[in-house]
Amino acid sequence: MEASVNVLGGQLNICSRDPITGFFRNGRCDTCSEDNGRHTVCALMTAEFLAFSKYLGNDLSTPRPEYGFSGLKPKDQWCLCAARFLQAHQEGVAPRVLLKSTHQRTLDIVPIDILQRYAADIE
Repeated sequence: MEASVNVLGGQLNICSRDPITGFFRNGRCDTCSEDNGRHTVCALMTAEFLAFSKYLGNDLSTPRPEYGFSGLKPKDQWCLCAARFLQAHQEGVAPRVLLKSTHQRTLDIVPIDILQRYAADIE
């Protein structure tokens, strides 16, 4: 696992423990070389984004009890793939993000100025 550092250069905060999120299912958007999807953006789910994700084939809202997944709903926080966040931004449906809970490796894919436009935890 890479160092738990956020996009602001500080310690990576918890994104969500209910529902439990993250590549490592530790509540943080931590990453490593095996995390091909780069699940590093801590996002605040919206109905619009969830519908967009489902349309693209990644249904995050339907419960999957066989995997211990209750399905996401608006206002849940979740570690999104950085590329999917950028795609949602380009399509005008990007959710708000928690910068203090978004891993610094996100910056390899999403510029900081784009993330700042959607910041929910920094004014």
